[in-house]
Amino acid sequence: MRVFLGLGSNIGERLQNLQAAVNLLDLRVGSVVRIASVYETAPVYVEDQPPFLNTVVELDTNLTPEDILRAVKEVEAEIGRTPRERFGPREIDIDLLITEDGTEVNSDRLSLPHPNLTERRFVLEPLAELCPDLAVGSRRIAEWLAQPNIQAQQVERTAESLLFVHRD
Repeated sequence: MRVFLGLGSNIGERLQNLQAAVNLLDLRVGSVVRIASVYETAPVYVEDQPPFLNTVVELDTNLTPEDILRAVKEVEAEIGRTPRERFGPREIDIDLLITEDGTEVNSDRLSLPHPNLTERRFVLEPLAELCPDLAVGSRRIAEWLAQPNIQAQQVERTAESLLFVHRD
């Protein structure tokens, strides 16, 4: 199954945190197929915090969505994520966004597609790089991204190909 995960960091060595997440996801969740560019983004919801670096990774995995979530939480802890206020600063944040085949999950712990995916430019922008024609609800990613309320959010692409998978 192909899945897309959103990665974000705004505390510590942000780029190193993202790189560590990419490597650990490749080892523990599935094979990283592609990585979007890295974007610097203004925080949303809780605005009084440092800017984030965000990206999206595409993985090929045999895990169920629930097992992916469990593994993602372990990766976050290993990188050093400390529990804080909801939407507050974090060393690393990894969200299971959507599956390529449109798998839907609605449980106490997990909702797929991610319920806030279509209102976050910091997710839509890198996701559009990887899969602009992927559908969420009645629209493609590129269509969600074109909405005026999404375009108003501050997101700046920092560079292409800053992150890569270390395979030895």
